[in-house]
Amino acid sequence: MKTGITGATGQLGRLVVGKLKEKADAASIVALVRNTEKAKDLGVEAREFDYDKPELLAGSLKGIDQLLLISGSEIGQRARQHANVVNAAKQAGVKRIVYTSLLHTGNTTVSLAEEHLPSETAIIESGIPYTILRNGWYTENHTGSISGVLAAGAVFGSAGNGKFSSAARADFAEAAVVVLTEARHEGKIYELAGDEAYTLAEYAAEIAKQTGKNIVYNNLPVGEYAKVLESFGLPGFVAEAIAGWDVSASKGDLFDDSHTLSKLIGRPTTPLSDVVKNALTV
Repeated sequence: MKTGITGATGQLGRLVVGKLKEKADAASIVALVRNTEKAKDLGVEAREFDYDKPELLAGSLKGIDQLLLISGSEIGQRARQHANVVNAAKQAGVKRIVYTSLLHTGNTTVSLAEEHLPSETAIIESGIPYTILRNGWYTENHTGSISGVLAAGAVFGSAGNGKFSSAARADFAEAAVVVLTEARHEGKIYELAGDEAYTLAEYAAEIAKQTGKNIVYNNLPVGEYAKVLESFGLPGFVAEAIAGWDVSASKGDLFDDSHTLSKLIGRPTTPLSDVVKNALTV
């Protein structure tokens, strides 16, 4: 059985390829990427795959039995792009689609759901057997900016006391591999989140604990937080989106205590303290 992985050179995709190679023959894995040169180090077949070139997609999916559709990174373009992929999968005779969606997509104020929900619908209505992985927040979404936190002595945000049930990106990658290598997940929609939930104040306290520095959480009105993000060089629409996600977190939209992720991977999810420690040593 050949497994195609879109976005295989991205942060999640690389982890999936690496973990899948531990369970399946590398010859059965195909990296579907925009730039095949960047996929050379993956050790698997690479094919050009650009969501914005629908005329080429079906050809790249030839011989693919199951497809892991890792959601695209272009905010505002994904529903259209994913529809292109689903249509191509139908043309190519793909027998199964696994899709990385968003936690509580059907009932959330997180703006990303506006693209994930139609993508889920397109997959379900395609008639292709599917599994949908509604991924919660990656802890790395926070720790990716840890150098800025250390420089400022503060974590900035608009999440109030909202809790993030986040997990390490590697945990979500492992869940994808479990689903890809087992048949029992067909037709399932999984809400995936970390075992541990924390506020941004608790996140700041964890950094302070590990560094010995005075790190505080500075909760800002959403407009002010967006301006702070813009001052770091983010485009205005991206800054507004990120600030808005914090507001959604304040409403409980990024909290989940079902422990579905840890049950799926057969172990506890990676603790916040471990991800913080790893970020501090990079």
